[in-house]
Amino acid sequence: MQIADILKPEAVKTIASCTSKKRLFHDLGELAETSYDLKSAEVIEALIEREGLGPTGVGHGIALPHARLAGATAVQGIFLRLEKPLNFDSVDRQPVDLVFCLIAPECAGVDHLKALALVSRTMRDSATCTKLRANSDPATLHTILTEAQSSQAA
Repeated sequence: MQIADILKPEAVKTIASCTSKKRLFHDLGELAETSYDLKSAEVIEALIEREGLGPTGVGHGIALPHARLAGATAVQGIFLRLEKPLNFDSVDRQPVDLVFCLIAPECAGVDHLKALALVSRTMRDSATCTKLRANSDPATLHTILTEAQSSQAA
């Protein structure tokens, strides 16, 4: 599995301002609907429900919200770069500016975990995060994310 397998170029976006975690989930839901034909309301509800189990802000300005959804047919990713960092109740209490969301089918099993591990490894790379924070063009962000993995594998 590679980032390019789960992240469409049209599912990458830079957002100038986001006022709350709930608003962020709405933005993710809207992008899931336009990029993957998922129902926005179902995505939002699933993300809020999952977040209720514990915050998905992993530290260093990164959040990895994820949820399982009956309407999903495969593991699908959405990436948002926030120009203004958002309080996300992260483990290190730092605001979040890089958000990689995963939506998986309810029956995804190990594929969901593999995708989460892949995204986590990619986002742990400080050089990749520095490049993501230095760019706002969605096509460039997608390229950085998809190329980061191939350079790590080499």
